[in-house]
Amino acid sequence: MTTNSNNEKFVLVTGGSGFIAVHCILQLLNAGYRVRTTLRSLSREAEVRAMLREGGVEAGDRLSFITAELGSDTNWSEAVSGCTYVLHVASPTPINVYKHEDEMIIPAREGVLRVLRAAREAGVKRVVLTSAVGAIVYGHKPQTEPFTENDWTDTSGKVPAYQKSKTLAERAAWDFIEKEGAGLELSVINPVGVLGPVLSADYSHSIHFLQNILEGKMAGSPKVNSSYVDVRDVADLHLRAMTNPAANGQRFIATAGESIWMVEVAKILKKHVGALGEKISTKELPNTLVRVAALTNPTAKAIIPFLGYMMNTTNEKAVRLLGWKPRSAEEAIVATAESLIRLKIVK
Repeated sequence: MTTNSNNEKFVLVTGGSGFIAVHCILQLLNAGYRVRTTLRSLSREAEVRAMLREGGVEAGDRLSFITAELGSDTNWSEAVSGCTYVLHVASPTPINVYKHEDEMIIPAREGVLRVLRAAREAGVKRVVLTSAVGAIVYGHKPQTEPFTENDWTDTSGKVPAYQKSKTLAERAAWDFIEKEGAGLELSVINPVGVLGPVLSADYSHSIHFLQNILEGKMAGSPKVNSSYVDVRDVADLHLRAMTNPAANGQRFIATAGESIWMVEVAKILKKHVGALGEKISTKELPNTLVRVAALTNPTAKAIIPFLGYMMNTTNEKAVRLLGWKPRSAEEAIVATAESLIRLKIVK
């Protein structure tokens, strides 16, 4: 562990069992901070500590746990007490089958406001909120220019519920800071598809499709365009946004660079995984075939709004203001595959 001025600073990381959150905790501990993290159930403490060990850190007493849920006020004041910074990473998981979009929107928005209120009352210096590129790139007419932090998803259009929830939650956060923040600082990170080394069988929903490609479960790739980023770089950007004065009041797209089509992901995997690559299809599926599958398959139905839609984004702002230097998308893809294979998650 580093011995420095961070040793007596506490950072709260919400949703400590999550993929991004665990990598944030790893980097905070390596930087010398003391970390407190929230879990919905303390029964997962051993699991989180095991993931940290897989990442090379024995947390010991520099990490503590507290029970807190986004849907309840219980324990939030205790969670933020004495903390200099808060990384609000926790968010409701995407639901493919739901009765109403409010099942995702209300918990996301109210959870953000609950954390911000507690942070303000506790005298926290800055909150870094994990939003998503979903709060930026949807509801627009097709465009070839990369999306930037100045863009906002237009929720009045046909926007998937999860992306709508991320947009409205982030909007609510900025509105709270402006009207009720009382000096509390806010920075926001908007990650694209998050890949990178998994530390257990519990990982980002962005990685499931990659696992399916590796296991040969996909006859081909739908024509879906996306940008990707390594989770280690997302965590690094959170820490930079936490302390850099230039990050206050700013949002940052976390992307490795140019967007690519899903079939390119399959080709990268096939190139790098040796014999396992025999299962990987590098065909691109016609849009009509995906639309037919969507009639009975909820996963295929969720893909429909993204078919043929360019998702290109830029990391220029994070690189310029915060000196951020992310790995390439190819490095992130390969690191993901290697970890899935090493942990024997890929069947």
